Amino acid sequence: MSDKITNWTASDDVMVENAIRRGATRRELLHMLLAGGVAMSAGGFLLGRASDAAAAAPKSGGHLKAAGWSSSTADTLDPAKASLSTDYVRCCALYNRLTFIDKSGLTKMELAESVESADAKVWTVKLRSGVTFHDGKTLSSNDVVYSLKRHLDPNVGSKVNSIAKQITDVKAVDPLTVAITLANPNADLPTILAMHHFMIVQDGTTDFSKGIGTGAFKLETFEPGVKSIAVKNPNYFKAQGAHLDSFEYFAISDDNARVNALLSGDIQLAASIKPRSMKLVESQPGFVLSQTTSGNYTNLNMRLDLEPGNKADFVAGMKYLINREQIRKSVMRGLAEVANDQPVSPASIYYNQELKPKAFDPEKAKFHFNKAGLVGQSIPIVASDAATASVDMATVLQQAGAEVGMKFDVQRVPSDGYWSNYWLKAPVHFGNINPRPTPDILFSLLYASDAPWNESQYKSAKFDKMLVEARGLLDEGKRKQIYGEMQIMIAEEAGTVIPVYLSNVDAISAKLKGLEASPLGGQMGYAFAEYVWLDA
Repeated sequence: MSDKITNWTASDDVMVENAIRRGATRRELLHMLLAGGVAMSAGGFLLGRASDAAAAAPKSGGHLKAAGWSSSTADTLDPAKASLSTDYVRCCALYNRLTFIDKSGLTKMELAESVESADAKVWTVKLRSGVTFHDGKTLSSNDVVYSLKRHLDPNVGSKVNSIAKQITDVKAVDPLTVAITLANPNADLPTILAMHHFMIVQDGTTDFSKGIGTGAFKLETFEPGVKSIAVKNPNYFKAQGAHLDSFEYFAISDDNARVNALLSGDIQLAASIKPRSMKLVESQPGFVLSQTTSGNYTNLNMRLDLEPGNKADFVAGMKYLINREQIRKSVMRGLAEVANDQPVSPASIYYNQELKPKAFDPEKAKFHFNKAGLVGQSIPIVASDAATASVDMATVLQQAGAEVGMKFDVQRVPSDGYWSNYWLKAPVHFGNINPRPTPDILFSLLYASDAPWNESQYKSAKFDKMLVEARGLLDEGKRKQIYGEMQIMIAEEAGTVIPVYLSNVDAISAKLKGLEASPLGGQMGYAFAEYVWLDA
């Protein structure tokens, strides 16, 4: 018999791969190949190819331990109130949304079978049938109505209240149909419903400590600020279901400690590691890096309603003093893209390519600082490891300031409590914003006059009017024009400096498979638990 492979088809490949997964021995596999008319040497080649394919296919079982970088005693399982990475990871595992954003950035259906409208104002949502919650209750339109209305209740404290306010009516038409009416047309509604906060909870839920949802995992343990453990949901409505038997999630705020926990085998995923840790991980066998560039950024915020941000020349000076290229090269080790002080990333079709980043110009910066009467004064800047690379960015800014007579007092505060005690509150401080799928969501959350996370307290009636106008347009050309103008307004008028768009890097054990890049950021947009598996 020759070494030529005869009459071997793709279906035969699948047959061998399945046999490998069932635990067939090498002798049994070679007999199978020989029976199919394949010579011994060619059989070895095919066996290797099939083994590789089988290794790449999802495997069931195992317990995953993963660590994020931020948590607090205010950690929550209430999707409406989620604000930290740990919240998002847990909510993605326990609950589902009506829609979701896939890895290509497209909006796909999840709990909904369809979300349709003829005028972008009145929407009809058709739900999947047969979906059950963890306690056995069947999903119905009442659950969707309750979940959406919660965001309109000021007593709930929803993080997306300002976005949800556009909903003027939501009602159950029948057990599997929901009608949503908006105050004004919004063509982005299907994408908005894919936000983490719009997870669907059970009708009437007020106690979220049990995390009862429809998700791929059921909650076993939840200790806010400490850890959570979730186990596979055997009744998950998606045919694939979770691959892991269970997973444990917690935060290790210190980057070095998080990386060391990975290298020692205590965890299999260390989320969002710093650039300086990458070489250490890459130098160790059995570990790999997963990189995602999707619009995440760390920004410097100057509150326009407090000193010194209430002086327009101080804000202007800071925008000229930030050395974006140095931050990209030195701080981020090249894992970033220079930004232009507005939140819409180059990955978006609405990104304004004509808006150029302000050049590093210490003399112009000094001119504005002099005009503001601040040269020689000590200006506190609050930074923390909680906001990615903010301490290093603050140091770069401090050094540049010293050259033009500005004294910046970099106050490095602990990660624990940073988001509740300093972010949005300190006159000059750093933030860290996760990617959002549309400009409307970014602007509504961060720059509208009533935005819940209005980091610099930017207020503009013109901006608010343009936001509503663009939201309802079905003319993509006109919408892109308006969003381009709004990006210019943010870059010139708001008290936020966005020097670079960050590349998120998650470090993982080579045994962890299935982790892919997502337009919603690292850890597969925080939804990794449902899709990854362990190749033990």
